[in-house]
Amino acid sequence: MKLIAIGRISGAFGVKGEVRITPYGDDPVALVRYRELRGASGQVLLTLDGGRAHKGALVARAREIDSKETADAMRGLELFAPREAFAPPDDDDDFYLADLVGLKVIHRDGRALGVVKAVQNFGAGDLLEIEPPEGPDFYLPFTRTAVPEVKIAEGLLIAEPPTDLE
Repeated sequence: MKLIAIGRISGAFGVKGEVRITPYGDDPVALVRYRELRGASGQVLLTLDGGRAHKGALVARAREIDSKETADAMRGLELFAPREAFAPPDDDDDFYLADLVGLKVIHRDGRALGVVKAVQNFGAGDLLEIEPPEGPDFYLPFTRTAVPEVKIAEGLLIAEPPTDLE
């Protein structure tokens, strides 16, 4: 199951077991429509019974949280929703980073470079972790220069890796 990061638990809100979730998107209340929010491994962490916006965050009731202490113990956990829960992109040039995982990567000259294993971001921009046919994994900057073409429907990325990677 492909997962998309949608927010992070910020801690308790009040003393009655509500939880505050900081969303990664613009609309905090949109998180409620996913209902089951998952951890990175895909397990359900929170089942939302409703929520409201409060100062840029979502304040929600979740079945798994019955006290302030439980909510505080979950502080910092990243929340995900299955890729299938999101609307399809409006056009062929739109995609989610999760859609890149599993795509074949070929050099502009036709050489197979590998498969996208993961998309990472260590603070300086998105990097594609590539698993080559042989040898260790390597990172490819996810920029227009290094990845001039993304063909989601064909399951393919066309790459022009920086010369120090080749």
